[in-house]
Amino acid sequence: MAARSATPPAVPADTPAGEGRADAPAGDRPRRAGYRRLPVEQRREQLISVALELFSSRPPEEVGLDDVAQAAGASRPLVYRYFAGGKQQLYEAALRSAAEELSRRFTVSGTGSPMEQLAGVLDGYFAFVAEHAAGYGALLRGGSVVETARTSAIVDEVRRVALKRTLRHLGVRSAGPRLTLLVRSWISVVEASALSWLDEGRQIPPVSLRDWLVDEFVAMGAAAAAHDRQTARMLAGMLALEPADGPAAALVTRLRTLLPQELGTRGAGTA
Repeated sequence: MAARSATPPAVPADTPAGEGRADAPAGDRPRRAGYRRLPVEQRREQLISVALELFSSRPPEEVGLDDVAQAAGASRPLVYRYFAGGKQQLYEAALRSAAEELSRRFTVSGTGSPMEQLAGVLDGYFAFVAEHAAGYGALLRGGSVVETARTSAIVDEVRRVALKRTLRHLGVRSAGPRLTLLVRSWISVVEASALSWLDEGRQIPPVSLRDWLVDEFVAMGAAAAAHDRQTARMLAGMLALEPADGPAAALVTRLRTLLPQELGTRGAGTA
């Protein structure tokens, strides 16, 4: 009888002890083929990416570690090796990854008029939304039982970065409460618009959506300026830097064209 080899089969470096090894009990051996060997950081990033997709497509409480492991071509013990805190730790890591990348999109070159800079920020923002729809959805859709103070803090930090950098693009160093409220409200409009854009199948071209949101900021700023001197100064300074043929001038022209017609229609209907 030929002697059996004493050398056990090779085991991927990121396979936990007892997984796929010759000395593991038969019932504990994985049924799938051997795991694909990945460097530690690459495996961790893969698990986070898979988790983002799953957490976005289904309520986080309905996603188990087995689902993540199966989608990643790994095993539950392997997921625990990288995320000892289980699903909650993985969920927070996934949100943090999406938040960090989204925050980087709020920086533009700093050249151009304030409205051009806002448009540049929105270009980066919607590029992220388009490229990472799953991560964006998981980041901003709340109401999950998996949501904690830490996950809420991750989302709040993204909004703080957005507020700070939007004010910088507007040339404001220290914003009062009403101007801060204006910018925060506009950021909420941007978030809601992006989620609706995804939900409705991205029917609106991103450039059109971007231009509409820039106009929305000017319109909201005009309403706030009637109640706050700092906002009025900011808006006046912002519009003064716009070229005569720029988007701000086009918006004012459209309003002057539309409002008399609308007022005239209402007057005729009530006469």
